[in-house]
This record gives sequence, C-alpha cells and structure tokens, in this order.
Amino acid sequence: MSKKRTRDVSNNTDETDLSGSSNKNMLQKCEQNKLQNIAPSIFKPAPFSTEIDAVVERNACEYSTRITMEMANSCLAPRKIRVYADGVYDMFHQGHARQLMQAKTVFQNVYLIVGVCSDSMTHAMKGKTVMTDDERYEAVRHCRYVDEVLKDAPWEIDDQFLIDNKIDFVAHDDIPYINESGEDVYKGLKEKGMFVGTQRTEGVSTSDVISRIVRDYDMYVRRNLQRGYSAKDLNVSYLKEKKFKLQNKMEELKDRSKRVMGTIGEKRVDMLQRWEEKSRDFIVSFLLLFGRDGPISHFWNDSKGKLLQAFSPPSSPTPSGRNTPESTTSSEENLRSPPRKSSRTERFSDEDDDEDDILNSYDYINGERSSKTNS
Repeated sequence: MSKKRTRDVSNNTDETDLSGSSNKNMLQKCEQNKLQNIAPSIFKPAPFSTEIDAVVERNACEYSTRITMEMANSCLAPRKIRVYADGVYDMFHQGHARQLMQAKTVFQNVYLIVGVCSDSMTHAMKGKTVMTDDERYEAVRHCRYVDEVLKDAPWEIDDQFLIDNKIDFVAHDDIPYINESGEDVYKGLKEKGMFVGTQRTEGVSTSDVISRIVRDYDMYVRRNLQRGYSAKDLNVSYLKEKKFKLQNKMEELKDRSKRVMGTIGEKRVDMLQRWEEKSRDFIVSFLLLFGRDGPISHFWNDSKGKLLQAFSPPSSPTPSGRNTPESTTSSEENLRSPPRKSSRTERFSDEDDDEDDILNSYDYINGERSSKTNS
C-alpha cells in the first residue's frame, strides 16, 4: 500500500510540474505580447541616435519619398513622419515636456527625434547651464514623447544634417532666433515648408526657475547646509555659514515651540471637555455631601450643643451646687448674641462711678492714716 501511495504521489507531482511550467510559458508569452502592443517609450528610455534601435529605424525609412505639409496634414503619408526638435533643455521642466508633446502630436504617426546641444556649444552661444550635457541627455530621453535622442546637436541646421538624419519637419516655437549674421536660424526651413511652430508655456522657463533660486538664495543655502552640504560645496564664506546655521537653529526652536504650544492647546481642550463631562457628577456629589439633608448638616446639628458647651464658660454654681437652667440658657444666649454696644451716656455714668470709687478709697486710706498718726 505504501508503494502504491508513493507512486501515485510522484505521478501527481510530475503532472503539477508540467502544468506549472506551461503556465509560466503562457504568462511569459502574454507579457511579451503586451510589451509589443505598448509603445517602447512607456517601459524603456528613448535610444540615442548611435544605438542599434535608432539605426535600424533610420535605415528602414524610405527618405526618397518626400512628405509635404499637405500630405502630413491630410494623413496621406506613406510612412512614419520624422519630426526633429532641438534645444538646450536645461533643468528639464513641464514647459519642455509640453513642447515635445506638441511636436509628437503635430501629425499622425510621428517619429520624434530630439537634438540636445552640448555644453561647449551652449556655453559659447547662450551661456552657462545648471545641468551638464550628460544630465540633459538623460532627462530628455526619459520623456515619453521622445523616440530618439541626438547628442551634440548643431546650433544651426543645414541640408546635410537633414539628409543624414532623414528629417521631414523641424518643430520649434515661432520666436525668431537670430544668429551672428542677424538672420533667423530657422529662416531656410520656413521657406522650404519644413518648419512646424509650437507654442511656449507662459510663465515657465529655465530662466524663470533660475530667477526663483537667485531670489530665495539664502533659504536654499540654509536648506542645503541643514542637509549636510559644506560651505565649500555651496561656495559661501565661513561667516555666512555660521549665520545660516544660527538661523536654522532659530527656525528649529520656533517650530519646536509651535509644536509644544499646539500639544498644550490640545491637552487644554481635552481637559475642558473632560471637566464639562464630569462637572455634573461633581456638583451632585457636592450637594449630597454639603446640602441641607447631607451628612455634614446632620453631623453639625448633632454636635452643635456639644460645641457650644465646649466653647462657653461654666455658669456660677447655686447654693445647691447645681447650675440653674436659667443660667445655662443665659450663657447660651450670651454666646449666641454678640456683645451689645454701650451708649455714650452709659460710658459717662460708668466713668463717674469709677471716679467715686477711687475718691472713696482715697478718703478711706487717708482716714486710716490720720487715725494712726493721732494714736
């Protein structure tokens, strides 16, 4: 029985292995089919003009069949329309991406080639760039509208460049770009009908981005110092470094104090809410304890007589040796009632009585003394 069981299990495992391998093969085929249906720019960067994919695409183009503007606009082109767009593309932003999108969608079935100028060319003709040419090449080739990137693009386009790269149209904005001789760089292309105009994105340009950085220079330097950059990396002096670090510390203290005050405010609101919830219970328990029918009032009524006896002086004894109830009641009344204020006439009469007593005592003493002297 055990041998049969092991044999059956081995057969089942073989079947599952076969089914698992077939499922993997089916999944791989499905993924390959999906990738074939998706545009190459979605899952991989655009190739450079010297790479094999770009070379194959260029060689497959029948450039002898020229495509005119009328054919491109009427969707009668017999092949892919090769459109070329060039620029510096420093600090690649949404304005650049929008320009490339317009170049990609200006006609149907467009193969977009983007030429990026090198550092040496750009620094000589336009000025210093923030990004290096390699960084700008990589930024452009990862834009989804781009099919091919041409490194070290020329500043001015001639006929030989168009033939070598099999370019049908050149896409750029309509603003004239003047060369050293005072003419528009794209004048010849416009005359041949090979120029396609694109719209610039207002308020967004590399110059605008650089102007924001220059305007908020101190803030960005402080941020980078806080992130670990040195004064040498940021090209600032020793005193400026210390000043920026002190400002960072002050900002940290401000933020910390704001957080502390916020937590205190939250706790205060919490306490008020809890007090409002418990206040009714506190009031009820207080009234039950100190109210008219509470235990405190009963205790006071029971012990009131004992307290009065403890604080009031004992009354004078009677001949029988017992305190009369009249004396006890009078003492209680004296204890309860405040002392009565004496009037002015009463004070004068009391003072006269005191003077008479003093004179009588004086006469008495003198009379004794005189009697002693006479004897």
